[in-house]
Amino acid sequence: MRAFERRKRGRVRGEFEPAEAALLVNLLSQIVELLRDRNGPEESSPDPLFGQLGATGSSLPPDDPVLRRLLPDAYRDDDEAAGDFRRFTERSLSSAKVENAQAVVASLAAGGFDLEDPERSEDPVEVELGDRAVQAWLRALTDVRLALAVRLGIESEEDAEAAADSDDEAVSVVVDIYEWLGFVQDSLVQVLD
Repeated sequence: MRAFERRKRGRVRGEFEPAEAALLVNLLSQIVELLRDRNGPEESSPDPLFGQLGATGSSLPPDDPVLRRLLPDAYRDDDEAAGDFRRFTERSLSSAKVENAQAVVASLAAGGFDLEDPERSEDPVEVELGDRAVQAWLRALTDVRLALAVRLGIESEEDAEAAADSDDEAVSVVVDIYEWLGFVQDSLVQVLD
C-alpha cells in the first residue's frame, strides 16, 4: 500500500495491492456478517410507538466479545438503563457500521478491485475518497482493528507488545494485519492534518 495523499479539490487518494484489497474486503465482510447476525431482519414491535422509533433491538448485550466491543453498554453501572439505551440505539449503530464497511468495499470496487472474482484483480486498486468516504474508511478501519484487538486479547500497550512477541505463527499473522491496518488508518489521518 502506498500512503494516502491529498489530491486536488480536497479528495484523498490511496493505492492498494490486490491482496491488500482482498484482505480488507474479507475483514469488513466478517464485521458486516457479525453485525447482521446480531440484529437479524427488522422485527415488528408489539408496541407501535417503539416500532416507529426503531426500538426493536435487543436490550441484552451480545455474547460475542467482538460485538460487545463494537456495541458497548452505554451505562456500565446500570443494567436497566443500559438495556433501554441498547434497545433504542443498537440497530441504528449496527446499521451505520455496516454502511461504513460497505462504503469501503464499494470504493475498492470502484478503484478496480473485482469483488466477484478477486483472483482476476492484478492491477493496483486506486481509491479516491471525498470527505464522507474518508470518515467511513476511518470508522470501518477502527471497527476492524477493535475486532482484531479483542481476538488477540489486546487491551493495553503491554498486551500489544506481548501479542507482537508471540511465538505462535497464527497470532503473529494477525498481529501483522492489525499493525498494517494501523498504518493504513494513520496514513489516512496524517493526510487530513
